[in-house]
Amino acid sequence: MSNSRYAPRRAAFRKLHEQGCFLIPNPWDAGSAHALASLGFKALATTSSGFAWSQGRPDNAMDIEAVLAHCRAIVEATELPVNADFEDGHARDLDGLKNNVRRCIDTGVAGLSIEDSTGDASQPLYDFGEAVARIRAARAAIDASGEDVMLIGRAECFLTGHPDPLHESLKRLRAYAEAGADCLYAPGGGSPEHIAAIVQAVAPKPVNVLVGRPVPATLADFAKLGVRRVSVGGALAGSAWGSFLRAARELVEGRFDGFADNATHAELNKLFES
Repeated sequence: MSNSRYAPRRAAFRKLHEQGCFLIPNPWDAGSAHALASLGFKALATTSSGFAWSQGRPDNAMDIEAVLAHCRAIVEATELPVNADFEDGHARDLDGLKNNVRRCIDTGVAGLSIEDSTGDASQPLYDFGEAVARIRAARAAIDASGEDVMLIGRAECFLTGHPDPLHESLKRLRAYAEAGADCLYAPGGGSPEHIAAIVQAVAPKPVNVLVGRPVPATLADFAKLGVRRVSVGGALAGSAWGSFLRAARELVEGRFDGFADNATHAELNKLFES
């Protein structure tokens, strides 16, 4: 597909962030992307964990070539805009980060996220100044491409055990917004108070909230807090794996009732014929 074919998707994706609140689910392969598109969602996002699990690997274990091929496969599976979970950009140095962002843009994605988690337990987050420089570098790479791809800045403070995750997240997200991030995201900060503080800190830029477990809130409740989009990360992949493991464990016991809620052969064939 040429970049001109991606342009309508990218324009539609940016427009989704202008008002209201939408749900952006996370497929882990072409089949799940096709299925989600058939249900009427307006956009999709990749999931680093869901993809890694599908390859028999833990989260954050996939290399840049595999991630780029995966992004391309999800983009080609539907006509919907796709946001790439691009982890930390798969490069420590800024030149490498810029090159990888350009390559990610070439897969046809409508948006990509850059997080500030290092994957190093001894220093879980990039230093503040370096993290901001990395967002600035990603922004420069997008601008140089001439493509209307959204940049999502992620503060991973809640997930990496920072001693004051809300304060540090607000500090980082404000800086990422100033450095050129179009949408901001602090996964793990899911309480109404945290969400409201994040929305206020970066307004009028849109905020993404991650919901990866059962919560009493609805999409309408998040909208009332000013959230623009809600993603589910690896939760759908986790749901599929949970059903698979429960059924498989019952097989070990010589039982077959784990298949009770399966989609039927005919239902799945019909889905993938469309």
